Amino acid sequence: MSKTDLKLLIIQPSHYRSKTDRTIFKTRRRQMVPLALPYLAALTPREWTVTLLDEQLEDIDFDVPVDVVALSAWTLHSPRAYDIAAEFRRRGVKVIMGGPHAFFYADEAAEHCDAVGVGEAEPIWKTMLEDAAADRLQKIYRAAPLKELNDLPAPRYDLLDLKKFGPFRTFAVQSSRGCPFVCDFCSERFYLGGRYRWRPVDQMVAELERIKNKGSHFFFGESNFGGKKSRAMELMEGLVPLKIRWSTLWSSNLCLDTDFLDLAQRSGVMHVNIGIESIDEEMLQGMKKGWNKASRYGEMFDNLRRRDISYSLNFIFGYDDEHPDVYDATLSFLEAHKVPAAYFNILTPTKGTALFERMKKAGRIIDPEDIDRWPGQVCHIWPKNCTPGQMEQRIQTMYRKFYSMRSMVHRLPFPRTRSDMSSWILNLTERRMAFSSTGNNDFDIY
Repeated sequence: MSKTDLKLLIIQPSHYRSKTDRTIFKTRRRQMVPLALPYLAALTPREWTVTLLDEQLEDIDFDVPVDVVALSAWTLHSPRAYDIAAEFRRRGVKVIMGGPHAFFYADEAAEHCDAVGVGEAEPIWKTMLEDAAADRLQKIYRAAPLKELNDLPAPRYDLLDLKKFGPFRTFAVQSSRGCPFVCDFCSERFYLGGRYRWRPVDQMVAELERIKNKGSHFFFGESNFGGKKSRAMELMEGLVPLKIRWSTLWSSNLCLDTDFLDLAQRSGVMHVNIGIESIDEEMLQGMKKGWNKASRYGEMFDNLRRRDISYSLNFIFGYDDEHPDVYDATLSFLEAHKVPAAYFNILTPTKGTALFERMKKAGRIIDPEDIDRWPGQVCHIWPKNCTPGQMEQRIQTMYRKFYSMRSMVHRLPFPRTRSDMSSWILNLTERRMAFSSTGNNDFDIY
């Protein structure tokens, strides 16, 4: 191909509705402006003409004149991504793939694509494009983890049609990668480089300053915003003058640090997601989340509520030693504390984790190659105390009870503040999905 007029199409695939329903999930408008597409565009050499396509919002024209198609995919998107790759390759277009799915399933992805990038994009992206232009693509490119996150390019949001993301759009940004913790069930620290690293505060603040005129709400899409507390507080000091609103994920121990929370409030935090996982401290020890102190959850919630910080909690069910009454006990706990929002998850042995290796060796995984490929609450293991179908039913029942109108009216205050309004909107969205015919969850991706 000519090296002076190169055309690159970067696609974020959607996903199919279910294993038996190959309808592509579509939405007319999304709230989350993704990071992967514009960031890959920013890494692309200038000789390439780049087009970005979010398949949730747009249909793919498989006959568009393009030299290379790049797919950024989580495992949820892999069945659809493979079908997209097949259509373009049938037309003689080179297809490359990266993202979390490629990290864990590199050999499988290589069967469907011309090349696969494994790991962080920065060390290999330019080389992959150069090799594509020179018709010398290798099957797999493996990136060494970046030691530091200095001088990362600014995402090319100018290549996105922001009108498709709604008036209250949220920009996904990233100030750190990795996580200092090693939870039993979590795979994120592996494909995010293992070691916890963070961007220089001045560079992160400058990036937000440049794009805040496009939208004033940002989501820090990272495993643990407060993985290094001193650095997180330095960043929040830098956010104060920007007068933005933001949300993120951080660990439960930070909810007991009033200085941290005071600064978070001053810097504009609106919502935080916290993985408390269980109300049973013995279960938390087994998950390697001993820093979660169930006896202090009430204090955590009070600290957040006093500062008008909306929050949501993540739970995991399905460990062998959990008590049979944990489902009802958890719902009672959430109602007693008037928790604004919660997500109930079935224990899933994601590839790359110690949990995966342990359960695979024991023959407890139903299909090791099918994990995370379909939306909704799917049980991929043989639970100790029930059948997979019973586990799925228990989780669906929890969602429907927690997001019932009776529960919402009891838990949520009259919407006087931004935080209150955020909680109501989130609950109504989750209620719609909980009572849908499939019970599937459709996720914004970043």
